[in-house]
Amino acid sequence: FFDQFSITSFLGIPLIALALTLPWILYPTPQNRCMNNRLLTLQSWFIRQFTHQLFLPINQGGHKWALLLASVLIFLITLNLLGILPYTFTPTTQLSMNMGFAIPLWLATILIGARYQPTHTLAHLLPVGTPAPLIPILIMIETISLFIRPIALGVRLTANLTAGHLLIQLISTAAFHMFFMMPTVATLTMILLLLLSVLELAVAVIQAYVFVLLVSLYLQDP
Repeated sequence: FFDQFSITSFLGIPLIALALTLPWILYPTPQNRCMNNRLLTLQSWFIRQFTHQLFLPINQGGHKWALLLASVLIFLITLNLLGILPYTFTPTTQLSMNMGFAIPLWLATILIGARYQPTHTLAHLLPVGTPAPLIPILIMIETISLFIRPIALGVRLTANLTAGHLLIQLISTAAFHMFFMMPTVATLTMILLLLLSVLELAVAVIQAYVFVLLVSLYLQDP
């Protein structure tokens, strides 16, 4: 069951490289015309709504992250959705790749906060009104919590997508083996598989949004 998550190679080329590169071909590119087509209009509307909703509570300085976070969101959504198709590979089920996204973004929020708001960044490690005996313990807890953030980002995305793919494979395998022995149960199992596939589509979009949303929240904390 876990073979679907292994990174394979073809002619010496890791397939994860193709899975990361080829989705960009699917995106429409703007053209020098007076009017855009429906797909470009829908894409522009989605990006505007996302950036407006995500950066509404963030001050003007944080709006510089809009292009980066919007690109990460669209890229993650595309990888997650394409991974649901048969005979495809989902790069976001690899913890190493998700950590490669999470650690630089998290580290950037920390460095920007330390550069522009060093006092507020250090004060975030100690809540106001803390009793003196608890100060060392709380500073240690907040520091550990700070360093756990990128791990939580990567593990959340990996665990949700891996669990969904495994569940779909388990149910589809059970439905296939029961088709000739118990057709009625197999039919009910196929209906359950269809509903689970729809749920997995929603999870693919929601997990990409949650990933970017948490990065924006980390951007506000410092």
